[in-house]
Amino acid sequence: MDLTSMQEHDKTSAGAAAQELSYAQAAALAVQREMDGDARVVVVGEDVGRGGIFGQYAGLQARFGGERVIDTPISEAAIMGAGVGMALAGLRPVVEMRVVDFALCGMDELVNQAAKNRYMFGGQGRVPMVARMPGGIWDASAAQHSQSLEAWFAHLPGVVVVCPGTPQDNYGLLRASMQCDDPVVYIEHKALWGLRGTVDEAQTVRLGQARRVRAGDALTMVSWSRQLQSCEQACDILAAEGLAVDLIDLRTLWPWDRETVLASCARTTRLLVVHEAVQAGGFGAEIAATAAEATGCRVARLGAPRIPVGYAPVLEAQSRVDAAGIVQAARRLASGRG
Repeated sequence: MDLTSMQEHDKTSAGAAAQELSYAQAAALAVQREMDGDARVVVVGEDVGRGGIFGQYAGLQARFGGERVIDTPISEAAIMGAGVGMALAGLRPVVEMRVVDFALCGMDELVNQAAKNRYMFGGQGRVPMVARMPGGIWDASAAQHSQSLEAWFAHLPGVVVVCPGTPQDNYGLLRASMQCDDPVVYIEHKALWGLRGTVDEAQTVRLGQARRVRAGDALTMVSWSRQLQSCEQACDILAAEGLAVDLIDLRTLWPWDRETVLASCARTTRLLVVHEAVQAGGFGAEIAATAAEATGCRVARLGAPRIPVGYAPVLEAQSRVDAAGIVQAARRLASGRG
């Protein structure tokens, strides 16, 4: 199943019941469903046997055994390299990096092996691997555990980049990623694991499809992952002022849903892109430039300053993009000053 075909990846029964789950529980259920249906799916990484540090693999080793839910030594390069080898040998590994900050130790295997294999060998080799790399600000965890690096991976040809922001999407997009025949960098947010919501197993999802969260004509707002919550708060404030925002959750950064975003920008003529990552060189610049070139709309970006995330709460707050800042940026853009 090639990503380029954009087929529906979720194969759950139409009669499956909806239930309330946390973001972590939704992820564990998604992995369980794929492992139940496909013996090639395996999990490899640190702490996966005890359920993962966030509970995102809870109960899976007891259900499938240590040969399919494989605990590893503390070596991200070895874990990523093993995952690439497993995928080339015909398995469909889920590779756990614990947090995106630790994944930097395994970058060579991802960048020079997984991402390039299909191209360099004319499609003879495929790497259907999901590399889970929880990202974003982790409260009181300082600069080496709070990075948002999704733009790095979106810049890398050969990989898919996914950033789910709700329990429903963490279920559906993770299943879609495990069914994809290309390597997927799957970035869950470190602060969302306890977020609860309804998860409908019958709801289909495909990679590369955005979700319209709110409809409006005053301006288009695009975001993803945890930052979506701040955007929704800002939209409530703006709505009370008479500004109805067309809020779009991008969900997949590569491929991203140009059709949905550009159609909205053409209608509203204004675009504000909001992300938790550092604004300089962030993926918001790609969206803004594409929209400006295609529609001529007025664009603005809002991201974190180019500073390390501090440990002290007052310093950590300087790296956050909050609802108040989003409201101010939206007001400026709507008034023509943005």
